[in-house]
Amino acid sequence: MEHVDHILIVDDDREIRELVGNYLKKNGLRTTVVADGRQMRAFLETTPVDLIVLDIMMPGDDGLMLCRELRAGKHKATPVLMLTARNDETDRIIGLEMGADDYLVKPFAARELLARINAVLRRTRMLPPNLVVTESGRLLAFGRWRLDTSARHLLDEDGTMVALSGAEYRLLRVFLDHPQRVLNRDQLLNLTQGRDADLFDRSIDLLVSRLRQRLLDDARVPAYIKTVRSEGYVFSLPVEVLGAPS
Repeated sequence: MEHVDHILIVDDDREIRELVGNYLKKNGLRTTVVADGRQMRAFLETTPVDLIVLDIMMPGDDGLMLCRELRAGKHKATPVLMLTARNDETDRIIGLEMGADDYLVKPFAARELLARINAVLRRTRMLPPNLVVTESGRLLAFGRWRLDTSARHLLDEDGTMVALSGAEYRLLRVFLDHPQRVLNRDQLLNLTQGRDADLFDRSIDLLVSRLRQRLLDDARVPAYIKTVRSEGYVFSLPVEVLGAPS
């Protein structure tokens, strides 16, 4: 039986929930709508979903808090698309810092939401388009770290696992497949998120900052990801392809 993607919509606005839910159903997606974080948690306890559409501005636990909770728990790998009521860069930045995979500003066209959902789902299921991919199911070694490309786990020299969000994994994989090569922000944004760069879009800078934290890389004197002024970023270490993970 063919898999039908299941989208969970979390929004306190009943009209938006119904309009979005009905539109996505008409376009071949399975949808469930809930009004708040309590209902979201209860539903996820029993039913897995493929993507969560999460409104930021909600009473009680807002979308930012819920996104952070999702990223820290057993649903950390579930893609999250955040909705913000204001065209405010701060909301977008904070949402991306919390681990959201994409965002959309209200008011929005339902067709654009559907396109964003489909794009996020594609990105979570395959490596970025046009990426020169190393052999799958390998350990990629660099410095004190190894990346298990099957489990998408980052491992330190003692074998301790460091969990990565989907966006962090995609960015690290881009760097590891293009080591010691300067990549500008437009290239990184397109390879990791599949859309053109926005003049004010700081998502790549935020992702680099988060990835540096995972790698314990001092941003002032980075050993792994270096900033090239006016150009972009470069992964400065060589990468070794080891055998398949045990």
